Amino acid sequence: MELKIGNKGRITLPIKLRMLLGIKEGDSLTIEITSRGILLKPKGPSAKDIWGAAKLDKVEIEEIEEALGKES
Repeated sequence: MELKIGNKGRITLPIKLRMLLGIKEGDSLTIEITSRGILLKPKGPSAKDIWGAAKLDKVEIEEIEEALGKES
């Protein structure tokens, strides 16, 4: 695959490549310089992607005390 450097040194990753790698608009990439060239890697999931992943329900104080071995 060949890419051209555009205005201000920008590159555009083709849609097929982004879809294959699961890269979406707004994702961050890290760049590493290697002996063979440059390496782009996803930085990790964004806060937007993981927001709400933990489904927490309300807990009564009695449930917490019971879990700690304390009873009122």
